[in-house]
Amino acid sequence: MMTSKERMMRALHRGKPDRLPVSVHQWQTYHLNQFMNGMDALSAFQATGMDAAIQYFETMGQFWIPEAEKQAAQSSQWRDDILVVSDDPANKILHHIITTPEGSLTYKTGGNLMTTWITEYLVKKHEDIELIDKYMPVGTLNKEHVAKAYDEVGDAGILRGFVWGDQAGCWQHACCLMDVNDLIIETFENPDWVHRFLQILLKKKLRFIEESLRGAKFDLIETGGGAGSDTLISPKIHREFCMPYDRQMHRALHECGHLTTYHTCGGMMHILDLIMENETDASETLSPPGTGGNISEPEKVREKYGGKVAMIGGMDQFNVLSTGTREQIQKEVRRLFEGFGPEGGYILSASDHFFETPVENLRIYAEAAKECTY
Repeated sequence: MMTSKERMMRALHRGKPDRLPVSVHQWQTYHLNQFMNGMDALSAFQATGMDAAIQYFETMGQFWIPEAEKQAAQSSQWRDDILVVSDDPANKILHHIITTPEGSLTYKTGGNLMTTWITEYLVKKHEDIELIDKYMPVGTLNKEHVAKAYDEVGDAGILRGFVWGDQAGCWQHACCLMDVNDLIIETFENPDWVHRFLQILLKKKLRFIEESLRGAKFDLIETGGGAGSDTLISPKIHREFCMPYDRQMHRALHECGHLTTYHTCGGMMHILDLIMENETDASETLSPPGTGGNISEPEKVREKYGGKVAMIGGMDQFNVLSTGTREQIQKEVRRLFEGFGPEGGYILSASDHFFETPVENLRIYAEAAKECTY
C-alpha cells in the first residue's frame, strides 16, 4: 500500500496510484476551531482519514487569510500604516495607508472569522501602478521554516506553496488591487496599460520564484486564481491577459524543479485548452455548478486533460459534502472517480473552502474514496 505522499505524487505525475487520493483544498481555521477542537490541519487530515494537502502561507502575501495584516509587506519605502476601525473578530474593519517616496495609496478591508474581503481597492488611477512597480516589496520565504513544515508532513501527504501575491496569477492579483469590473473595461479601452500592470506583477513574481522558491521544499506550487475563471472573464480576455503570464511563471517554476497547479475556482469548461497552453502540471478546482463553476460532465474534462494535465477537485463542498446524506456522498465520490479518474492522474478534493461541514461527512467522504481502487 502506498503512503499518502506517494499516492498523491503518483497522481500529480498523471499516473495510477493504489487508490483514489482524497483531500480538501485548504483546511480553514474557522472549521478547525469550530468543528475539530482547534487541532492543526495535519491532525485534521489524519483524524478524518484523508490524504493531507497542507498549505504553507508564511510571507506569501495573501490578504484574504485571517489576520493577514500581521504579514503586511513593509519596507523603508513602502510603509503600510493600518488604522483599526473595528477589532471585533466577527466584524474586523481595517483601513490601510501606504506611504512611498512619491506618494500615498490607500485600501480598505473587512473581515470575519472565516475570511477577509476588500472594500476599497488600492489602484484608483493609472499612475498608481508605477508606485507598485517602484516600491511594493516582495516577501522572502524562510526556507528553513519551509523545510521544517515539509518534514512535519512527511508521508502523510504533500506540502503546497503559492507564488507571492494576494493571488498567485498576475491577472488574478491585479483583480485584488483594482475592481475587476473596472479592469475588464480597461482591457478594451487601455489594453497596453493593463499589460503594463501585469508585467509589473510578473516581474515581482518571477523574482519571488527565483529568490524564494528555488531550493524550497514544496511538492506543489499553486498559481492562477478565481478571477481567471470563464464565469468571470471571456476566453478571449483569458488568452490575452492570463495565459501568457501564467506560462512564463510555470516555465520559471519548472526550471526551479517545481510542479504547478493552476487554480480556477469558478468556470473553466471554456478555457481547458488555454489551461493546457499555460503549461501547468495540474488543474484545479473542477468546480461543479453548485459551487459556482460549470463542470457538470467530468468525462469531458478527462477527454481534454487525460495523460497531459493532472486534475484536482470536483467535490461540491456545499450541496453534497456539507449537507448530503451518506448515500449521496458515496454516490458522488464514485461518479467523480469514474468521470475524472479511471486512468489515474486525479486527486479527489473539495472544490474550494468549506466552513460548516460535519466531521462525520468528511469521514464518509474519505472512506468512500478508499473504495475506489486501481
